[in-house]
Amino acid sequence: MAKDHMADPNAPSSPPSNGLTYKDAGVDIDAGNALVDAIKPLTKATRRPGADGELGGFGGLFDLKAAGFQDPVLVAANDGVGTKLKLAIDSGMHKGVGIDLVAMCVNDLIVQGAEPLFFLDYFATGHLSVETARDVVAGIAEGCKQAGCALIGGETAEMPGMYADGDYDLAGFSVGAAERGALLPRDDIASGDVLLGLASSGPHSNGYSLIRRIIEQERLELSAPSPFAASCTLAEALLEPTRIYVKPLLAAIKQTGAVKAMSHITGGGYSENIPRVLPDGLGVEVHLDRLSPPAVFGWLASAGGIADKEMLRTFNCGTGMVLVVAPGDQDEVSACLEQEGEAVTVIGTVEAASGNEQVDYAGTLGWAR
Repeated sequence: MAKDHMADPNAPSSPPSNGLTYKDAGVDIDAGNALVDAIKPLTKATRRPGADGELGGFGGLFDLKAAGFQDPVLVAANDGVGTKLKLAIDSGMHKGVGIDLVAMCVNDLIVQGAEPLFFLDYFATGHLSVETARDVVAGIAEGCKQAGCALIGGETAEMPGMYADGDYDLAGFSVGAAERGALLPRDDIASGDVLLGLASSGPHSNGYSLIRRIIEQERLELSAPSPFAASCTLAEALLEPTRIYVKPLLAAIKQTGAVKAMSHITGGGYSENIPRVLPDGLGVEVHLDRLSPPAVFGWLASAGGIADKEMLRTFNCGTGMVLVVAPGDQDEVSACLEQEGEAVTVIGTVEAASGNEQVDYAGTLGWAR
């Protein structure tokens, strides 16, 4: 009589009859291919002279000669979106952060006088949602169109175990060019020059760890009505994309020839970003009463009990870009920028400075509530 056959618990397990696949390990190659197909029309919409290649090659191509440059210097920048991504993930609103990603790179290029030419993105996640990734890339493509640069490639990385369910991270890389001798800042910045400020759309992509702390402290829901912006939710208000200043600034540079320097006001505020374009021995005085911070900043200051000094070193407080021009050129440059749709304010002056403090403040901030 045959005996019952029982499995040996110490015996090695056998693989499935058909063997393991990459998808069994959490990586779906078919989903990646579906994403590439979904975003091809988006990338085609960003084409510009110099960028005519198809998506899907091992590298993106760009023809500087076809873009009209004679003796160019290349300028490169990379950045991310930071913890603003958590608000996008938690609210399910993903398109705006794609614009943010482009903005944080191309705004850093234009302040050096460089025209952004092309952009590449890196999207990393634990499990690829084609719908989410397509929304993000749609925002990236929109940002590229606003900046006049081509989205020529990118990378999607599906890494199970590296990210919590639904989480993702972004990085952006952009290259621009300027003709040799046309790079900024210029070497003729002088005491008495004027600071022109361009309005921001809100916090842009900086300070969101503090913003999220305030949301948690106030026990607010992202889907609840915004306490500082009518007719929208808190998520919609806080996810307002970063302004892309490229086209108006290119116009001002080329049409006036009067822009001496520019500073992109990101993390660190005025005190850390403006000195990056100043020569030794010069500083600036910023007139706080000339700033017009959007209501979000007044709410943050009040809800978080944040001192003005901390606000100024964490947020842009209403000014996303600062230009340095000679006093005799401020009207021409302002008129050019206003014609391009920018709100321009004289926010300060360049002055002689000694020591490490290059940014002084005069007046007080008036917070809109």
